[in-house]
Amino acid sequence: MKIKASLIAVAAAALLAACGQPNAANENTAAAPAAAGPVDLKAPAGVYVLDPTHAILQASVLHNSISNYTVRFNKVEAKVTLDPSNLENSTVEMSVDPKSVDANFPGDYTGTHAHSGFKSWNEDIANNPANLNAGRFGQMTFKSTKVTKTGDRTADVTGDLTFLGVTKPVTFKATFNGEIESHPFMQVPAIGFAAEGTFKRTDFGMAAGYVGDEVTVRFDGEFIKEAVPAAPAAAQ
Repeated sequence: MKIKASLIAVAAAALLAACGQPNAANENTAAAPAAAGPVDLKAPAGVYVLDPTHAILQASVLHNSISNYTVRFNKVEAKVTLDPSNLENSTVEMSVDPKSVDANFPGDYTGTHAHSGFKSWNEDIANNPANLNAGRFGQMTFKSTKVTKTGDRTADVTGDLTFLGVTKPVTFKATFNGEIESHPFMQVPAIGFAAEGTFKRTDFGMAAGYVGDEVTVRFDGEFIKEAVPAAPAAAQ
């Protein structure tokens, strides 16, 4: 395997260096970090829109210091403007409907939760001013400001996250999962990405509460190349 062979080569080089006579240049000069390799994309440049039937956006927080409580959002819109010749010129935009939060909590509130005034846990998370406060803030958005390659298939995507009316920079670690030149149903190019990042709820004005401050966001989805509108027919 290439990885194994590379490790053997590195070990051999280190052994030879250890056996050789040291000099000041070798002792004081650190090896330069390897540059991120090129991303070999066959996908053409253009705008790719999220296929909502093949996407998932999840958020989790530490609950009672014993588990990671996870919810998903069922209404997500996103687009990637892809520049395969220079990936760092690419951009990402996403909009999330907080009312679409899904905590997988079946049935209506009963017992200890009945005092909240909400009919369900999903409704409580979405609309409670102490939670997502969707009645006042109807969207959560992210718009990239910088894409930095970190490897052959990875990049750091930094952008402005707007949550509860507050906008702050957040960085997500993105992985390019793959591409197909022609989607089997859409007959257009398609690409897939995954991303993960964290932010603190209190940075956006949410009270600390009884759950952890740090929110971990995970995304995985497919994007379909947007069709270019046909040029209008010339007047006769």
